[in-house]
Order: sequence, then C-alpha cells, then structure tokens
Amino acid sequence: MRAATLGGTGLRVTELAFGAAGIGNLYRPVTDEAAIAAVNAAWDAGIRTFDTAPHYGLGLSECRLGAALRGRPRDAYTVSTKVGRLLQPNPQGGRGDDLAHGFAVPDTHHRVWDFSADGVLRSLEASLDRLGLDRVDIALLHDPDDHAEQALTEAYPALERLRDEGVVKAIGIGTNQCALPARFLRETDIDVVLLAGRYTLLEQEALAEVLPEAAAGGRSLIIGGVFNSGLLTDPKPGATYDYAPAPRPVLDRALHLKSVTERHGVPLRTAALHFPFGHSAVASVLTGARSAGEVRDTVEQLRHPVPAAVWDELRAEGLLAPGTPTPMALRPKESP
Repeated sequence: MRAATLGGTGLRVTELAFGAAGIGNLYRPVTDEAAIAAVNAAWDAGIRTFDTAPHYGLGLSECRLGAALRGRPRDAYTVSTKVGRLLQPNPQGGRGDDLAHGFAVPDTHHRVWDFSADGVLRSLEASLDRLGLDRVDIALLHDPDDHAEQALTEAYPALERLRDEGVVKAIGIGTNQCALPARFLRETDIDVVLLAGRYTLLEQEALAEVLPEAAAGGRSLIIGGVFNSGLLTDPKPGATYDYAPAPRPVLDRALHLKSVTERHGVPLRTAALHFPFGHSAVASVLTGARSAGEVRDTVEQLRHPVPAAVWDELRAEGLLAPGTPTPMALRPKESP
C-alpha cells in the first residue's frame, strides 16, 4: 500500500489508516475476536497506520488495538492517539453503560476534559499503559472546541515539548470542524490535522481555509468521516449525517451524487473514498472498521478505479465547485 510523509516530520503514513473507534464498541458490541481479526485484516492489506483514543470505549479501543499489534515489529507501523479527555474511575461504575457517549461498554469510568500540560502527560502515560507500547507516533488534541484557549496555551506547548524531546514524532489536532484547526495551523507549529466529515464528496468546507493553510505551511491532513456518518454508503430516508438523520436537502444531494457515480459503474462509497486524495495536503484517509469484512471491502473500494468522467460530470451537475481538486483517473502503481 502506498504511503506518504506526514508534513515535515519524516513519519510515513499509509494512504488508508485504520480507525479504531469501531473496535471500542462504537454503537454496538464487538467481540475481542472480531476486533483482533479486523486489525489483522488491515495489516494483511498493507495498512500500517492506526488511530485510537481514550474516548473510544473508555479505553477499550486502545487495549484491543495494542493487543492486536503485539508482536508486530514496532518500527513497521504508526499509531496515533489523543489527549484532552482523562478517564477517571466511576464510583458507581459498571452498573450502567456508556451509550450516551456512543459506546456499548460498562460505565466503569467517566471522562474529564483536561487540556492542561499535566493532563497531556497523564493522558499519554495512561494510553501507553492500555496500548502496551513504549511510545505513540502521533499525539492529537481531541475535540478541543469548547476548550480552545487552554488547548492553545497549555496542551499545545506540552505536546511541542514532547515532540522536541523525541517522545512523539508528530503532533496535531483531531476535530470535526474547520475554524479551530485553521487557527492552529496559523498560530502553532502542528504537523497534522485529523479532520472528520468536512472534506468529503458531499461537502468541502475545508477548502476555504484548512487545506490552503496546511499546504502553504507544508503540513498534512488525515481525512476521516469520508462517508459522512454513513450517508455516502447508502443514501436513503433515515440515513445518518453528522450522527443524526440526514435533512432532506442533504439526502437529495447524496442521492444526486449516487446517480452520477453509478452511471459510470462506480459505487458512491468508492468515489467518496477516493475523493480526498485529489488534494496535495491529504496524506491519508482514515476509515473505521469493526470486522475483517469491512476492512477488506474498504480496500477493495480503494482499488476500484474512478474514471475522470465521474469528476467531470459531478462538476457539470454542480455537485463539485469549479476548481475543486480531484484524484487522478487512474491510480498510479503502488510503491514497493
């Protein structure tokens, strides 16, 4: 599988990254065996970039990912995790569940927002313990939307020091909005933005600021949420967009996209997966999986060619603005 360098770090990330929220029991339970099989399938497909967070399943995602990677050569893969939510034991833990936060796990812990310098260090130490690793490669500020000033003045400098000391190789921010990562790109020396849902075939808000700022500074983006909460896998009434039922105009746009791609024999989800690679600042696309079958399907979609005529017709139909970058019609041969 092809790989790209993340900003100016020298760190390589594969074009597909494995998002480990699903194996943290996102929305529904996943067995340990299925979680391990999903990571193994990603490895077998050549995926060497894995993303997790304490938030995902109250640490379950990190534990399962670490177990699945155990025994693999440590220099052969890249792991990112996140800071900003500390997990504290719940005195009444285990009696309820965490479904209010989207995860089908017992509520053994609760999350505490903490973007202090000490919080960053404590979070990373706890993550390493759950992962069973001596280091992570990328540390990301996780959803600091309501804590922007503390993240900028306390958490970011702590991450910068860790990078300077060689504890982590790359630092950045992970979020599903554009304003804050654009500010970080302007005001700090982050290496990467993990942006979910804002640069997709359905919407390209990131073209206004985030992508130009990243490109101008030689920084990179990892794009998540390329299917817009599932809408671009199977648009129909009741489909979700931003984790809620899709409004009718959004659903109609998705159906219009589908009609165009399928006229060319290209599934909508295939075009959605390919789309972000058209921009030079995009180093990797992050997709979640909870099973080996889901991983293999995603890899198959990446290998499915998307003719230039698809992008041309999407522009002609007004579904892509003029000048929106699109991928090459034929994917180049993978590097060894």
